Amino acid sequence: MSEAMHIVFDDTAMAAAGQGNLLASQLIHRAHSEPGWFLYAPACALVEADRARPGTAEHLAALPGVTVLDLDLPAALAVARQETWAAAHTAYAAQPTVDRPDGAIVATTAPYRWHGQPVRVLDLSV
Repeated sequence: MSEAMHIVFDDTAMAAAGQGNLLASQLIHRAHSEPGWFLYAPACALVEADRARPGTAEHLAALPGVTVLDLDLPAALAVARQETWAAAHTAYAAQPTVDRPDGAIVATTAPYRWHGQPVRVLDLSV
């Protein structure tokens, strides 16, 4: 069995999924149907995606393969130190944890946003 694949959608990936982005749709499908594939939607990024494209939050939260990550105290403290809540919560969610020792990959349609950040990026704009 291969290693688990953990993907965190940033707000741009969430909006792209709602617009029919093929790569985003494939990730959603895999997270729903394949063991070892996990897809996360940080709550702060979900709010920002819904602001950009109304209806995105309800749509993604209803998908069985997507886990919405709450803004718990450690996440709130990480978010409080950053300029944008969406990016901060996404970056926090991508960091290594006990469940994700290698962290998660940030899926985005704006990879330039993550330049210089300590995260791995999957470009959905190609």
